[in-house]
Amino acid sequence: MATEMEELISFLSSPSPQITKAAVDIVRGLTGSVEGLQSLANYSNSLLPALSRLITLPKEVSEAAAEALVNLSQNSSLAEAMVRLGLVKTTMDVLYKPECGIAQLLVMLLVNLTQLDAGAIAVLQIEDEKVRGLYVMKLVRSFCRTTHDSDDDAFEHVGSILVNISKQREGRKLLLDPKRGLLKQITRQFDSNSSLRKKGVSGTIRNCCFEAESQLQNLLLVSEFLWPALLLPVAGNKIYSEQDRSKMPLELGSALSIDREPVNDPEIRIQALEAIYLIILQDAGRRAFWSVNGPRIVQIGYEDEEDPKVMEAYEQLGSLLVHSSSAEEPSGETPQ
Repeated sequence: MATEMEELISFLSSPSPQITKAAVDIVRGLTGSVEGLQSLANYSNSLLPALSRLITLPKEVSEAAAEALVNLSQNSSLAEAMVRLGLVKTTMDVLYKPECGIAQLLVMLLVNLTQLDAGAIAVLQIEDEKVRGLYVMKLVRSFCRTTHDSDDDAFEHVGSILVNISKQREGRKLLLDPKRGLLKQITRQFDSNSSLRKKGVSGTIRNCCFEAESQLQNLLLVSEFLWPALLLPVAGNKIYSEQDRSKMPLELGSALSIDREPVNDPEIRIQALEAIYLIILQDAGRRAFWSVNGPRIVQIGYEDEEDPKVMEAYEQLGSLLVHSSSAEEPSGETPQ
């Protein structure tokens, strides 16, 4: 005889829309508690395929199903089962249907799934040469095209997906491919007012900088956007002198000549400093850093910093600069 839970899950496949909606609403409610999640996890073999089907239906049913999947996917074992089930493909297919009304929930589901290597690989489409990178290109396009000044920013969590996939070597190679131009698009999003977007951008750049040894040229191709994204968060609060600004490119000097909103999230400042560290480990990266008056910016930023962990990141960077040949500082050169 079927248990109550088995009966509830069977109702998710009912031919009656009313019964299906009532059942999925109950399941969503159960996923909101630890006890409910544990109970549902025992029936994942039948539950996950049913919920996966429901996210393809109209919003009155798919919204509850997607919310339940987001909650369930916080459990890594269930997330792995979702990836094996092909939920990444289903989610991307639904996300890009014109009538999709649950974009934010689907993006949050992808955030959770890409925390797993298998989920990140599924989004990168590594296994299929013909379509490799297509999902990522779609997500980056949506991330860059949607408004980020409204309360309803359906794609702001894409930044977290980009952080997750850039932990994979294949992900970093894809984002750094100059023919695709993805890193340039992503880096420009650092101007957003959304802290979540900023953190996604800075984390993605930082991960990409682990490829600096072999891909430095591709990183510096977007230096017009890269240096402001890395240096403005760690530049402190002061308005810079004309003498300091004269040694910087226009995009940096202009920003540092006026009052500006501080980047309050210490994690973003740490990520920026770590990214700079990885760049200046390379001789050409160090020269590029000098050419934008980077050491002076870091020096002033350190004077304003109060967070101990961020100060530690400044000090690590400063130590590398000191131990590198200071003779590399350009003298009398025009900033590039």
